[in-house]
Amino acid sequence: MLKNTLKLKFINYWRTIDKKIFLGFLVLFFLGLFFSFSSTSSLAGERLNKDYYFFFSKHLIFTFLSLIIMILISIIETSFLKKIIIPLFAISFIFLALVPLIGVEVKGAKRWLDFYFFRLQPVELLKPLFILTTVRILTLEKIQTLQFKYILSFLLLTSVIILLIDQPDLGQSILIVGTWISTVFISGVNMIYIISFFLFFLISISSLLFLMPEKFGYIINRLISFVDPEQGDKFQSSSALDAIKLGGLKGQGMGEGILKESVPEAHTDYIIAIISEEYGSIISIFIVFIFLYISFRIIKNSLMQDDKLIKVSLCGLATLLIFQTFIHVGVNTSLIPTTGMTLPFLSYGGSSLIGSAILAGITLNYTKNKTYLYE
Repeated sequence: MLKNTLKLKFINYWRTIDKKIFLGFLVLFFLGLFFSFSSTSSLAGERLNKDYYFFFSKHLIFTFLSLIIMILISIIETSFLKKIIIPLFAISFIFLALVPLIGVEVKGAKRWLDFYFFRLQPVELLKPLFILTTVRILTLEKIQTLQFKYILSFLLLTSVIILLIDQPDLGQSILIVGTWISTVFISGVNMIYIISFFLFFLISISSLLFLMPEKFGYIINRLISFVDPEQGDKFQSSSALDAIKLGGLKGQGMGEGILKESVPEAHTDYIIAIISEEYGSIISIFIVFIFLYISFRIIKNSLMQDDKLIKVSLCGLATLLIFQTFIHVGVNTSLIPTTGMTLPFLSYGGSSLIGSAILAGITLNYTKNKTYLYE
C-alpha cells in the first residue's frame, strides 16, 4: 500500500514539474561535480598535501545535499512555500547580521560563519530569498499605496547592502542591487524611481570609496587596474584571459591546465576559465547556453502564470541566475573588473551550491503545472 502511494506521488510529481528546467539543473549540478574533480585534485594533492579527493569529496557531499534540498523545496505545496519565504529570509538575514560579530575573516574579508563542520556564507542563501521577499512586498494587497511598497522594498535592500558593504563584498552588493532593480522594473514601477535609485546608489558607492579608502581602497585599485592595466595588479584576470586563449576551441586536455595552480581560489572565482583552458571554449559556450535556456524556460513559464507573485518571482529568479552567470563570465574574460563571483551550480563551495539549490527548488515549485496537482 505504501509502495503504491509513493509511486503515485512520484508519478504526480514528475507530471507536474517542468522537466526541461529540472534536467537543466541536474546537468549543471553534475557538470559541477566533474569540473570540481578536474580543478581541485592537483590543488589538494600537490599544493596542500591533502588527499587528491579532499575537495572533490566535499563537493560531492554538498552536491547531493543540494539535490535533496532542491527536490524537497520543489515537492512541497506552493501555498505553504509562499508562507515560509519570509521566515526563511529572516533567518538568512540574521545569519548575515551575525557575520560582523562572530564571522570568520579570510584574506581581509569577513563573509563566513564557522559551523565547525563547514563554513557558511549567508549571502548565498539570502539572495533568492531576498528576491522573493521583495516580490512579496511589491504584491501585498493590504498596502494600496504603490510608492509605500517601493519604499519598504528599498529599505529592505538598504539593510542588506549595508551588511554586505561592511564585510566588504561589493560584488554581491552589485548583483543584488541589479536584480532588485530588474525585479522592481518588472513589477511595473515608474522609470523615475529607477533612475533616482540608480543615481543614489552611484553617489553612495562613490562617497564610500573616497571617504573610507582604508576599507574600500582595494575597489579603487581594481577599477584603476581594469581601466589601465599598467597602473595596477591584473595578475588574476590576465591569467584567466590567457588561459582561455591558450585553451582555444578544443582545450589543452583534462588536467593539463595551469590556471588552477597559479591563481588562488581559481576553482571558485575562475571556474569558467579553467573549463575553457582544459576543455575548450566550445564547452564554456555550451554551459552558458544551458543557463540561457533555463532562464528562457523560466521566463516563458512565468508568462503563463495568473498569480502575479509567482510571475514576478520567476522573472526575478531568472534575472538573478543570468546576472550572476554573466558577471562571473565577464570577470573571467576581463570584460568587467574583478568581483570574486562564483558560477552557480559549477563553482566549488557548499554555500554557493546550497544557494543554487534553493533557487532551483523554488523555480521548479513555481513552474509546476497546476493542472495535474489534484488528479
